[in-house]
Amino acid sequence: MKENFANIILAVGEDLDRDGLRDTPERASKAFKFLTRGYRQDIDEVVNGAIFESDNDEMVLVKDIELYSLCEHHLLPFIGKCHVAYLPQGKVIGLSKIARIVDMYARRLQIQENMTKQIAETIMQVTGARGVGVVLEAKHLCMMMRGVEKQNSMMTTSMMLGAFRDTPATRAEFLHLIR
Repeated sequence: MKENFANIILAVGEDLDRDGLRDTPERASKAFKFLTRGYRQDIDEVVNGAIFESDNDEMVLVKDIELYSLCEHHLLPFIGKCHVAYLPQGKVIGLSKIARIVDMYARRLQIQENMTKQIAETIMQVTGARGVGVVLEAKHLCMMMRGVEKQNSMMTTSMMLGAFRDTPATRAEFLHLIR
């Protein structure tokens, strides 16, 4: 990866012997590995057994989970927040694990639409919930720094599973709580 970053720097016309760029290929390689660490994680490692029995059957919501990802089309960042809710069915997941699941998918080359679905399906799978709702809001630098150059646009995606899809009152409660 280091050699590839060196080639990119050379391709834009820069001098790798310049003081500020001398160590950039190594630094960029380390940064990119960090930004894509989600590929080296799996759900069992992330959840780490933090599923607990509970008789709670009311909505559990974690909102405003910040996220940083890279657009798979341009390798530019998109930055935003994710709101995740689920209806427990005998089990709850450790609070921090929801944020860790969001991070696992965000730290991959992504499009927001797919990431929203991946988060929802994973929460549903690991908790056995009656339903899951995920709303993700993000600003995309690929749209801000290049192309149409729209600085204030925000993309919102949602995925509703189970009771969040089938029961309008549950969906409405979730959407009301995140506003």
